[in-house]
Amino acid sequence: MTQEDAAKCSVNVIVDDLMQSGYSYELTESVGENFDPQFDPQLTPSEMLKLGVFGGKYMTDCQGEFPDEWFKKARFSAGDRDPSINLFEVDASKPLSYWREKGWIHDDDPRGWFQWYCRYYMGRRHEDDKRQIQRWRNMRRHIAQLKKNCKRGDLLCRPRQRQALLHWAYDSRVM
Repeated sequence: MTQEDAAKCSVNVIVDDLMQSGYSYELTESVGENFDPQFDPQLTPSEMLKLGVFGGKYMTDCQGEFPDEWFKKARFSAGDRDPSINLFEVDASKPLSYWREKGWIHDDDPRGWFQWYCRYYMGRRHEDDKRQIQRWRNMRRHIAQLKKNCKRGDLLCRPRQRQALLHWAYDSRVM
């Protein structure tokens, strides 16, 4: 898609949820297409939500921003974050405050990497793309550790590491 074509089909999204109000961005690419060649996630945001991520509490207040289909079979917690909702039934998350302290949160995506990924998947392209894609690529070290220490298909081996990979759109069930 050329820049001219993107401008013709761009859509403006206005965000109003508990963490962002008045923020807007443009979708300039087709949904799920035209990713950076360095970025090839194994799972879509919808697949991740269905499998169980972030203790079932991620994005419970911002569903209007994304397709309804993503949330039909999403595994959400009715109360507080619940690690048993995660695919590997373990807690593999640091609190958002930790990510903020490290400087890993961009103001435009106050929920972090997964929010960036959801918006990127929908077609937003952003100044933070290269950094976020590099962070995603850095998670590959965990794949190497799984392959070194676990038999293929042994999903009980290193469940916390597997859940962390899932949070970054890697599917350790096939490793």
